Amino acid sequence: MVRHADAFQDEAFEAGDEFLDAELEVADSNDPFLDADSVERRMLGEDARAPQAAARPAAEPAPEAGGQRPFGARLAEANQAPGDDRFDSEPAADFAAPAHEPPAAAMRAAPGLAAVEGGLYGEVGGQEDDALLHQPVPRIAIHAFCERPETGQLIHHAGADRRLSRAHLTVELGGLAGAIERFHDAQTPELLIIETGMRGRELFAQLDELAGVCDADTKVVIIGAANDISLYRELMRRGVSEYLVPPMSPLHLIKTISGLFLDPDAPFAGRSLAFVGAKGGVGSSTVAHNVSWHLTESLRTDAVLVDLDLSFGTAGLDFNQDPAQTIAEALAQPDRLDDALLDRLLVKCTERLSLFSAPATLESDWDFDADAFDQVLEKVRRQAPFITLDVPHAWSPWVRRTLLSADHVVVTVTPDLACLRNAKNLFDLVRQARPNDEPPKVVVNMAGCPKKPDIPLKDFSDALGAAPVLVLPFDPALFGKAANNGQMIGEVDPKSRPAEGFAHLASLLAGRAPAPVRRKSLFGSLFSKG
Repeated sequence: MVRHADAFQDEAFEAGDEFLDAELEVADSNDPFLDADSVERRMLGEDARAPQAAARPAAEPAPEAGGQRPFGARLAEANQAPGDDRFDSEPAADFAAPAHEPPAAAMRAAPGLAAVEGGLYGEVGGQEDDALLHQPVPRIAIHAFCERPETGQLIHHAGADRRLSRAHLTVELGGLAGAIERFHDAQTPELLIIETGMRGRELFAQLDELAGVCDADTKVVIIGAANDISLYRELMRRGVSEYLVPPMSPLHLIKTISGLFLDPDAPFAGRSLAFVGAKGGVGSSTVAHNVSWHLTESLRTDAVLVDLDLSFGTAGLDFNQDPAQTIAEALAQPDRLDDALLDRLLVKCTERLSLFSAPATLESDWDFDADAFDQVLEKVRRQAPFITLDVPHAWSPWVRRTLLSADHVVVTVTPDLACLRNAKNLFDLVRQARPNDEPPKVVVNMAGCPKKPDIPLKDFSDALGAAPVLVLPFDPALFGKAANNGQMIGEVDPKSRPAEGFAHLASLLAGRAPAPVRRKSLFGSLFSKG
């Protein structure tokens, strides 16, 4: 487990700090979080008696058929219908009343509530839940905001588990207020875990404020104190993904996260971004590599870069990597590609960016069928929120299928006639095959090359029906230095126009704003895991 430094390093606590040990020694012996070992023993069947306290209140089906909608997307629906003012007019003190235990039948309907007969997590889930716990969670970012150090320590122990070894976990003190402050001007991670003791109008008001700053694809798990079915239903209606109530163990939390991101009926799949050049030598690979780097460094999200130019790929060179195994091993036997083998084949370029490199050799013809590429890319998409595909300038069934199945297509051109023609052909193909998706995005590279007349950008816009999203100036010194050093433009000159352009394109494709430089706040980082 690698700990990465951040702006709060001087305020960070480690799992073995004396501060936490002292807190635990003087804590009330009845504290629910300190009973985690006994809860886990019950879950594993060592104690047949079901605990009275639940890891969450009784389960209710999602309000809408078809699954849970994003937390931020439910903000408008959280407003009560006229005449239904139960949660607006009732005094907040009503939620401070002693928690009501849900009926036994309802508890059995909620996997993870209690250890009931029929398997590791009860009658519902059973083998399915057990299978989920044998799979690692994808390379997602998890940010937890706790109100008590004991809760932070429990989440930290869960993050050290092998199932969360790929995830990037950060734990801070601050609760709901801390989460709102942190993400008021920054993008939210894939998962937020928030501990709060608030109830009633105060809780819902802050949840609405949090929903206003949350990205649409962010999942939210609330750790509360009230085991109240009405509160649980209202939180689910407002888009909260899960509500947990102590006592719980690290295994409780791991199972909750796995259930959110490893649902067999809706497996996690990262967004695929396909980069292709309108002709050879226009710099499509350079654009793909730099955008991948900015996805991870500027937006602080995980990504996997897949170099599909098997014979001439340059991703290994651009990131100064020389892996012994490449994507060719996976394509040769796609049926054997599992999570363990994929982890061995991927190379870490940065803390958050992994590379699936090409063999870049002419020793083989690399004659793989389109189904092999489909199988491998489908498995890679389960690894991280974003998958960037460096597609070679060639035309074959697998290239066509890869471009048409990607979530976004980026076409790199230079301002000349051949690129204009080829880009127009690509645009027409993609628009015809994907009428319900947005058209490809165009990047104009090497604009303003001395002594070379450029086709006006207006001609590109008129012919393609879309204006370029990025125009990169001709700067051979900067790009040459980065290529020769095995670095990205943002590393060589982060304030240059190309670096700012790549950051802009990464934000545009991800639908997120760049993460601002972290500043000191009232809520220091408690734990951080990379």
